[in-house]
This record gives sequence, structure tokens and C-alpha cells, in this order.
Amino acid sequence: MVKYKIADESLAEKGLESLYIAENKMPVTVKVIRERFAKEKPLQGIKIAGCLHVTKETANLARTLKAGGAEVYLCGSNPLSTQDDVTAALVKEDINVFAWHGNTDEEFYWCIRQCLKEKPNILIDDGADMIVTAHKEFPELIEDGTIIACQEETTTGVKRFKAMDKQGILKVPLYPVNDARCKNQFDNELGTGQGVVAAIYGMHVLFAGKNVIIAGYGHCSSGMALRARGLGANVIITEVDPIKALQAKFAGYQVMPIADTLSVADIILTATGCKHVIAPTKGMFDKLKDGVILGNLGHFDIEIPTKEIYEHAKEIKPIRKDVEEITFPNGKKVYLLAKGRLANLVLSEGHPAEVMDMSFGLQSLMSEYIVKNKDSLKPGIINVPTEIDDQVGFLKLQSMGVKIDTLTEEQYNYIHGYEEGT
Repeated sequence: MVKYKIADESLAEKGLESLYIAENKMPVTVKVIRERFAKEKPLQGIKIAGCLHVTKETANLARTLKAGGAEVYLCGSNPLSTQDDVTAALVKEDINVFAWHGNTDEEFYWCIRQCLKEKPNILIDDGADMIVTAHKEFPELIEDGTIIACQEETTTGVKRFKAMDKQGILKVPLYPVNDARCKNQFDNELGTGQGVVAAIYGMHVLFAGKNVIIAGYGHCSSGMALRARGLGANVIITEVDPIKALQAKFAGYQVMPIADTLSVADIILTATGCKHVIAPTKGMFDKLKDGVILGNLGHFDIEIPTKEIYEHAKEIKPIRKDVEEITFPNGKKVYLLAKGRLANLVLSEGHPAEVMDMSFGLQSLMSEYIVKNKDSLKPGIINVPTEIDDQVGFLKLQSMGVKIDTLTEEQYNYIHGYEEGT
């Protein structure tokens, strides 16, 4: 019997429509992999728990894993990113879901615990909260081998796991799917890049002529900078990494410290994986330009110091869905998107299905790989095998009707050898 706690079961019909829309844009996950999984059942007898943004795209991943024989449990990886119509549709299809839009921190972790109580064999995380909770509260699942291996979907989570691994406290085999090329060069760069549109949704603002500050210049931020510039904005990059700062400078952007941008910034967008990109001080808040739009596209609501901004505010007034006008004691107004959480998911619908197709194609094939290789996996961070990354890339090209060259035997031997030279 399906287990669940969601917002509204009556939204199922609307949710199925959303799933259908995404399905048609996800041929790798939905058609090629799902059809094979349905025949071969490589995940038969396996329980998979995902702490993910419960969107129409994620729902199609869950359907594919279920088609492969898995018993699937889902909870949200962000309190505001769950699409309630999608959860209703999944329950209708006997997929276990504990997620609803707008849950509290306490409810968020309750949902994670409900999934872990089912003793899953594979964990798929987005931000590391589920896997960290398993280490802290359900160590028996790791010690007795119930959890075979885990996957991490996003940059912030990978950073947390690298820290755990360095300290010797990561006790599970962990695949950083986020670092695979089919994920970070498409989902991260193109998906988050298009997330600048969320700022338009939030304030119906014209980017052309605006000073748009992009914090960071990694895969996500560089995509955002490119899209903002394409919309006519004057883009300024802030960085702490000298090499990434150089990349931004040579790409034609202005580069400067965040504090120097605040008085001229019309829009500030963050995606760094760090905290307090704007220092949480009165001095910094006083520097902000009157009317600035603040939007975070990183995983947690601490890149923009949301808590401290609320505490500093003289007045907080919702002015439209998921946008707050915050008046400071000095009379300046700032506009905060999505309570400092993922603006691209909260104000919009997250990343387009076309790029999520590759991310979730990887998740599907990695789940199969974990099951096939379960007896040889050891704790620690393990790279996604190149052949799986390449396979997803080839399948995506195939679905688009694109053909590429293949190496001849002579060419293969040349690039893999050393004897032939000048």
C-alpha cells in the first residue's frame, strides 16, 4: 500500500498533465531507459529513497526507477520547491511521497525520516540532508549494509560530502552525479542560467540596461551571467577564486568585490554554495541600492543572509507570490525573491525538462550500476564511470537526431599511445 503525506490528493489530474508535458521532453529517461528497465527489471527488490526537488521532471525519474522494479520513496529537498500537483499524481501511481509546498524545517526532516524508516538500499540526495541524516540518526542502515550506495545531485551536497570524506566520516559509497559532464555542463550551466528568468517572473523587470551582479563564476553562475548579458544587462562578477575570476574577466565581464557592487546593483543573484555572500551587517545593508532585487539560486537560504535581513527590516510586506518588499530603517526598500531560497524553482518550475533528462538519465543508470556492482563498492567518494556519462550523452544526441564521428582504430591507438611523435 502506498505511503504518503501530501498537500492535496485532488490535484492528481493536473499533476498528470504536468508529468505528460515533461515526459515529452525527456526521451532518454522516459523512453530509452524506462522501456529497457520495464523489460529487464534491474532494480527488482531494491528500495530507493530520493530527497529531491519534487517537480514534474523528478516524477519522471521516479516512474523510471519504479518501472525498473524499485520501490520508490520521495521527499522534498527544499521546503518551497515541491509541486503539490505532482505529488498527488505520484501517489495515484503508487509512488510513496512525503512532501508538500511550504513545509517547516521540522516537517522537512520528518519527511526525510519517514523515507529512511523504510530501510532504503540506495539514497539519491540533492543537498546532502538525507544522507547526513542517515549517518546521524540511522547508522544501523549503514553498518548492516542496508544502504548499498548513494548519489548526490547538486554542488552544495558534493561539497558537504567532500568535507565528510576528508574527515573520514563518510561511511557509504557516494557517487557525485553532479560532477559528471552530462550533469554539470547542462543542468547546472544551462538550467541555472535560464533561472535568471525567475527574477523576471518575480518582479516583471527589464534586464536590459540593469546592473546585474552574479556572485560566483562556477558552472551555475557562469550560465546565469551569460543569460543576463544576453538579455542586455551590464553584468558584474564577484569571486573568491582567482582562476574563476580570471575566466570571468577574460569572458568580458567586470570583476570586483561584492561590497563594491552594492551601491550600483539593480539585481543581485547568488549561486556559490557558500554562506553570507553579502555580509550580514548593518553597514552592508545600508550600502544596498534602493529597490535592489535579491535572488538566490544556490541550494540553501543563507547565501543571501535572509535571517539577518528579516531581523534588520523595519517592515516586511508580501507584494506578490513569493516576493517580499523589505523596508530598512533608513527607508530603503529591497525586494527578496523566494525567501532567499531557490528562486528558479520557487518562482518558476525549475530547470527545463530537456536538461533534467540527462541528469535523471544518469541517476537511473547509476542506480542500475550500483545494484550490479554492490559487492565491490567501498565507502568514500567514487566518480561516475565515464562510460555511463558518455552513454547518456550518446543517447541524448540520438534522441535529437544528431550523429557524430567515431575514432578509427589508428586514431584510437594514436591518442592512447606514446611512441608516435615528431
